[in-house]
Amino acid sequence: MSENFTVVTAPYVELTITSNISPITSIKRFPKDLTIADLKMKLILLTGATMNMKLHLYQAKRSICSMDEDSSLLGSYPVEDGYILHVTDDSVTPVDYVECDVENRYQMSETEYAKKSDNFRAYKEKNLKNLSELKNTENLKQNEDKEKEEEKLTESFKIGDRCKAEVKNQPPRTGTIKYLGLTDFQPGHWVGIQYDEPVGKNDGSVKGKRYFECLMKYGGFVRPSSVTVGYFPEPDDIDEF
Repeated sequence: MSENFTVVTAPYVELTITSNISPITSIKRFPKDLTIADLKMKLILLTGATMNMKLHLYQAKRSICSMDEDSSLLGSYPVEDGYILHVTDDSVTPVDYVECDVENRYQMSETEYAKKSDNFRAYKEKNLKNLSELKNTENLKQNEDKEKEEEKLTESFKIGDRCKAEVKNQPPRTGTIKYLGLTDFQPGHWVGIQYDEPVGKNDGSVKGKRYFECLMKYGGFVRPSSVTVGYFPEPDDIDEF
């Protein structure tokens, strides 16, 4: 008799973090659905490395693999609890640790420390700023890609098409397309619709500029991705059936 088995893997993995920057090691748990790019962001604060870091996985002294694809998930690599994740970043000067006289060590005031540009706080703030700029760049690219998709959808519609508008948290509404293109009230491409019922927000004009003609409350504008063109009979046509 055959039996079915289900392999269950833990959602987290515990790794030992080492680097060529510091002799200090740490043990951390990471979710396996974390992307390598997001993992690097966490490792910046742990090791002092930059986003230029290279990651390599070891089991004790045995090399397992490099982890170079930023968009891949951590769990897509053969990671197991107890493995070593080694961080290499040749753009960062390694830190030397020496013993010191704790009782007579030099202590810097908070004001003096804040003025220095080569301390860890300044380095951390710089990296956090770089991470923020990276996120902004990624968001900008995503918005540009989305707008290209909206423009392509707009080009597939034409004035007079019957359509259905489905906007989040609102009931579906049917109507006729009366306007396609850019507007002055919001950036991006929009579809102006004359609805079959008074469920809109305007009469085809917004902020004093007219885009099409219809009765008040019968007009509205939605993004192309919220519009489906097809056979949606007008109310008068339905009454004739």
